[in-house]
Amino acid sequence: MNDERRSRAVRAGAIVTCARLALGLGLALALAACGSTPVPTYNLSAPSGFSSGGGGAGQLVVMAPAALAVLNTDKIMVEPGGGQVAYLADAQWSDNLPALIQARTIQAFENGSKLRRVARPGDGVSADTQLVIDIRTFALRITDQGPVGVVELSAKLVGAQSGRILAAQLFKAAVPAASTAGAAATAALNDATDQVLVAMVRWASGKF
Repeated sequence: MNDERRSRAVRAGAIVTCARLALGLGLALALAACGSTPVPTYNLSAPSGFSSGGGGAGQLVVMAPAALAVLNTDKIMVEPGGGQVAYLADAQWSDNLPALIQARTIQAFENGSKLRRVARPGDGVSADTQLVIDIRTFALRITDQGPVGVVELSAKLVGAQSGRILAAQLFKAAVPAASTAGAAATAALNDATDQVLVAMVRWASGKF
């Protein structure tokens, strides 16, 4: 087989592989590797216009959230059901999800809490307490009632000197999405994130 025929065969095989992936999911989803078209980028906003308690002199450091490999990416995860995992083909986050959640959590504290002494590791701050976050779920879940943006974060307040867990709480929110399209999916996930972060800020601020 000459080089031209071999190249045509490789391209044809790639097209067939991508088509099989899309058909297997039964949704408008496919891995980003299946195409070279630029993927639209979406951001998460930090909640504002809310207030919470707390006003102590303690300094809080928000640690980089932990996440499984499927969530430690800028791709937007979809749960079609049956234990399957996929990603939206027409949308991606502006940064890896853990970094994005860390930044928006800090901003949420700054926007809504009297606790202004909030930073991230490496900012030169001597922390009294660390906020440790685990991203349990952050995906567009396909249900019988339609797509739903689901966010579930586990949070722990840990004494920086003692290493003891001072408080722990699980925060969850689910917001229906108008469709599985990128704009609708990210809007639902953004609204769910706002609900979770507002609840988290109010909870944590009340511990100081």
